[in-house]
Amino acid sequence: MDTKTSYPKEKINILLLENISAQAVANFKKAGYSQIERHAKALCEEELIDAVRNCHILGIRSKSQITENVLNAAKKLQAIGCFCIGVNQVNLKSATQRGVAVFNAPYSNTRSVAELVIGASIMLIRKIPDKNAAAHNGFWQKDSSGSYELRGKTIGIIGYGNIGSQVSVLAEALGMKVLFYDVQTKLPLGNAADARTLKDLLSNADIITIHVPETSDTKNLINKNNIRYCKKGSIVINYARGEVIDLNTLARAIENGDIAGAAVDVFPEEPEKNGDPFNSPLQRLPNVLLTPHVGGSTEEAQQNIGLDVSSKLLQYLEKGISLGSHSVPPLSLPSQEGAHRILHIHENVPGVLSQINGQLSQHNINIVGQYLKTNDDIGYVVVDVDKQLSNKAVQLLKQVDHTLKVRLLY
Repeated sequence: MDTKTSYPKEKINILLLENISAQAVANFKKAGYSQIERHAKALCEEELIDAVRNCHILGIRSKSQITENVLNAAKKLQAIGCFCIGVNQVNLKSATQRGVAVFNAPYSNTRSVAELVIGASIMLIRKIPDKNAAAHNGFWQKDSSGSYELRGKTIGIIGYGNIGSQVSVLAEALGMKVLFYDVQTKLPLGNAADARTLKDLLSNADIITIHVPETSDTKNLINKNNIRYCKKGSIVINYARGEVIDLNTLARAIENGDIAGAAVDVFPEEPEKNGDPFNSPLQRLPNVLLTPHVGGSTEEAQQNIGLDVSSKLLQYLEKGISLGSHSVPPLSLPSQEGAHRILHIHENVPGVLSQINGQLSQHNINIVGQYLKTNDDIGYVVVDVDKQLSNKAVQLLKQVDHTLKVRLLY
């Protein structure tokens, strides 16, 4: 099927912020979209409100905050692409209520983060940060005391999802023993063992690495109450989310010599742009690696993310496929030759589908294919109808009670 849309492609406005990969731009252009505006930085709320008024597709990374006020101004917005792992920068409830699809790339930088965890583990267990700083300051610090190999050590992985399991594979390949803890039952890879409780993991791991989402349950997951269970001389790595470790508690443990080192890439509060001041209780502590949220910042990861998210946006824009969306119910559907496709998003209340079918049947509009998927808030209906009557069908569907959005796809 040709990927023509009912709305001319040259009139579809795509706004990409925060220096999104050129791979995304190339993907949109290859599909025939020319109105692409690209910015290197995030925009504040006031700037976003002005920028999204005529925007159909919005692409962001982690800094842009898509608030209810921004979504209120985005009357033409069909979808938001978060070119990163998370979607917490988008007001998902508001996006759902407006029928705006929200996509992200949860797996595209998995390898980048996993490799950096292993790299940081090697640097910290050898106390390389301190030796490096000494050399830069003109001091020769050749000493094997307190420096160890990874082989034979135990790595404790908190959160055994996509990144955590990849760390598991790499660590075992280096001869490490792997323990993991997850609130959900997970199948161990290789010889990894389930620690069953967080206390068991903390008390047995030489290196502790965290890979969990930011939720109310994971906030300050490592705190003053449980850090005391850590083995003396263990190493803590956080490349997950800024709120999952109480940094003041971690700093005191390092100062006291209970924790031998740490690598942290994410922080509760992060500067908005390069060059802004940055402060952390971990600064100037021994054997600590602090990095500016670059766990997934490799050329390969950004290219993968650019391709992944732009492809999801195109699938939704041109075929109505919503797989991977965090707002519109996920729906994958085949093409129907000889028909026009209409997308109908409505409040999830009883009787809407009946109204849709009733309106169309009363006006002798034949339904060639129909698909429905719902979530707690909204329903998503895709209707394929005879080409000759599609414009009339769109007008009829707009009159259905509880309608949020109607779009003639092709």
